[in-house]
Amino acid sequence: MASAVPVPSSLPLRIDGLIKRFGSVVAVDGVTLELPSGECLGLLGPNGAGKSTLIRGIVGRVIPDAGKVSVFGSAADSAKAREALGWVPQELALYSRLTSRENLESFGRYHGLAGSALRQAVRWCLDWAALLDRADEPVKNLSGGMKRRLNMAAGLIHQPKVVLMDEPTVGVDPQSRNRIFEMIEQLHGAGMSIIYTTHYMEEAERLCDRIAIMDHGRVIALGAKEELIRNTFASRSQVLARFADPVDRVAAWVEQRGGILVGAGAQFTVEHPTEIAGLLDAGAKAGLELVDISLRRPNLESVFLHLTGRELRD
Repeated sequence: MASAVPVPSSLPLRIDGLIKRFGSVVAVDGVTLELPSGECLGLLGPNGAGKSTLIRGIVGRVIPDAGKVSVFGSAADSAKAREALGWVPQELALYSRLTSRENLESFGRYHGLAGSALRQAVRWCLDWAALLDRADEPVKNLSGGMKRRLNMAAGLIHQPKVVLMDEPTVGVDPQSRNRIFEMIEQLHGAGMSIIYTTHYMEEAERLCDRIAIMDHGRVIALGAKEELIRNTFASRSQVLARFADPVDRVAAWVEQRGGILVGAGAQFTVEHPTEIAGLLDAGAKAGLELVDISLRRPNLESVFLHLTGRELRD
């Protein structure tokens, strides 16, 4: 099932100007994205950025107020598109009293599978999720990580060509997260087209070819990791400084110097490390007591902070 599939001439997924409102709240605000064949596209942003609503809009769980979604050129609500799409929701969607095998068989039948095709799909999914030895165990007896893996397998039982994964590592331990990463990398390596939502920078860096940074329902930056950093900071580096003084006093000085307050510290961008001396001198003249200072290259979290003025986990 994991072998690469022939790709039609149309893009696996195209989103054009998608808008979704809930009352006065605009959850998705004119998002336009394209998913090329075989790419893992990350949607990176804090909770409430609109990632899950966008995914639900693609699979038809919420009805957009405007915009279009097409899957290999077909409307997202068509039978052809539904056959090509797989969805792994953030919430567990499993029958706790059924076994792992029975869950997969049930979801397979929902998608029209039967006979040997169903048996082969169930076995592949159990093997892919490392649950062959738990095939006949009731789901209620599985660990949280095992349930997550089975939840992912259920979304792929019908052998989709495009899969949407909505924060599949929520609530799992580090060992389970690594196993989930390996499962996704196996799909990606076999040519699957994937959209992966997360609010963890390290997940986006490890798994995704390109990253769309979302905030307040909009895509505010799009590109590969190094491209995003280069477009935002060019060759500049970051200076992080912490002071012993009250935050409100530090904040006024940081704003005056064109920096950003990060927690109780200050963050500046500089073209050359020699500029640090000028910052230290300015801080001393303002009567601030420096605790420590460091220089680093920007990362994805830096890009998000620079573009939005807040941290990714806020």
